[in-house]
Amino acid sequence: MSPRIPVDCVLPDPAAVHTVRSADGAELNVEEYGPEGAPLIVLAHGWTCATTFWAPVVNRLVADFRVVAYDQRGHGRSPAPADASGYGTDKLAEDLEAVLVATVPAGRRAVVAGHSMGGMTIMAAGGRPEVADRTAANVLFNTGAGDLVDELLVLPPFVRGKGLRRFLSRPVLQSRLSLGPVNGVSRAALKYATMGPATPADRVEACAQVVHACPGKVRYGWAVVLDVLDVYAGLARITAPTAVVTSSNDKLTPPVHSRRIVDALADSRGLLELAGAGHMSPIERPAEVAGEIRRIAALVADDLSAGVAISAAESSAVSSRVPSQSAVVEETA
Repeated sequence: MSPRIPVDCVLPDPAAVHTVRSADGAELNVEEYGPEGAPLIVLAHGWTCATTFWAPVVNRLVADFRVVAYDQRGHGRSPAPADASGYGTDKLAEDLEAVLVATVPAGRRAVVAGHSMGGMTIMAAGGRPEVADRTAANVLFNTGAGDLVDELLVLPPFVRGKGLRRFLSRPVLQSRLSLGPVNGVSRAALKYATMGPATPADRVEACAQVVHACPGKVRYGWAVVLDVLDVYAGLARITAPTAVVTSSNDKLTPPVHSRRIVDALADSRGLLELAGAGHMSPIERPAEVAGEIRRIAALVADDLSAGVAISAAESSAVSSRVPSQSAVVEETA
């Protein structure tokens, strides 16, 4: 019998759900949580995940922030690309830009947090004016800027040599097969590869349900991109204050990646290592993940609040001049 997933791994009711179109027309499912007008947090999930992956973190932020989470293309409720041209780091960057333009009002900024491929998305978008204008700060969780397969620690230590590791890892990472239903074997494999040894069974189950829901062709399409990932150029162009979080038992993006990112950042705001955790820190250690987002939000509180008073005043002025929505509908009926 499968363990029940923890209550905090279920998303709260969204305040808004809408579709955002990216530069190439790709449709992205975007969900917003928390009070309108509150400081903005934008969350980008990783490979094989979805907005649901962020549930434990959203539940810890939603009382005080307007949290925006979106499904990367092909994940969750965002349709899969039609062909290989729909995959790439440029597409990740375009999608993030589209989400920020759609959800961060003019004159306001957000803390943008990304896990794994979500962190790579932020780095890929480094230097884009529309992204920079809407970003107060970043938090990068369990991610890397390149050389991902070379640094994998999933294989046993005696498998040395980068060429051999790449040869043995590729068939698994780039499999097109569906993962099928979650079972005891798949839970154990997922826990070994992506989570810390002390992770409770119910949190492993929550993670497995999200990962298994990713279609095989989407998992493969992004695995091909990650195999040759290089977003160092974008990383060097990030100017916003940026914090980095890693985990001591992360086998997919070991701490060496986080140290390289910190060294390359123009404005590093710290490197936090979660002792004992694996790659899936938002599910494994959500209190600490949310705490780091809160810490960075506090550092840029003035940027997050800038534009709120102006927007409220403008909305009030517009409301005094324009009839209500229902009145407009009646007039055009």
